[in-house]
Amino acid sequence: MERRLTFQRVRAFWGTITDEQRLAWNTVASRRRTQSVLGRSGPISGYLLCVAINTNLAAIGLPLTADPAPPPTFPSNPVGPLTATRTGGTVSLQLEVSGSPAPYIIVLGAKPKGPGISYVDHYTILGVLPMPQGGFSDITSIYVAKYGVPRVGQRIFIQTIQQINGWRNIPKPTRALVQTL
Repeated sequence: MERRLTFQRVRAFWGTITDEQRLAWNTVASRRRTQSVLGRSGPISGYLLCVAINTNLAAIGLPLTADPAPPPTFPSNPVGPLTATRTGGTVSLQLEVSGSPAPYIIVLGAKPKGPGISYVDHYTILGVLPMPQGGFSDITSIYVAKYGVPRVGQRIFIQTIQQINGWRNIPKPTRALVQTL
């Protein structure tokens, strides 16, 4: 529901911007194409680009922007493998992070799955990657807040996406089986 309300707010925002701003969005959009599906892609409109960028910004609590920023060049995503452990009733979900992360790395997660599952296609935004400490970022609280405490033997699926000025790069997946320490 929250995502739908954000989308409605962003769509209404488009009606408040000036003709010059619409032209700027259309200009930036004219250099972009939709993601290729079965080898086909098409042009994207300024409206769709504005909605996408501002929905991305709103998803992490940033203000909407009436002026498009140019597409950034993303550095390599520094988030590495996931480690999932459980000791007694305490679970720990840690993402390895090498180097300095981009200003915003979005963490998405899927419901815990059985150990035989190797692929999921439905992820939900959990939040922004917490600041790493000692080369690891603890995502336990944001995962547990959404899905509860996973059991030993369940598989956890995570994706991380770098975001700069509302532009997002390709999701980087990782997964781990919850193991007993």
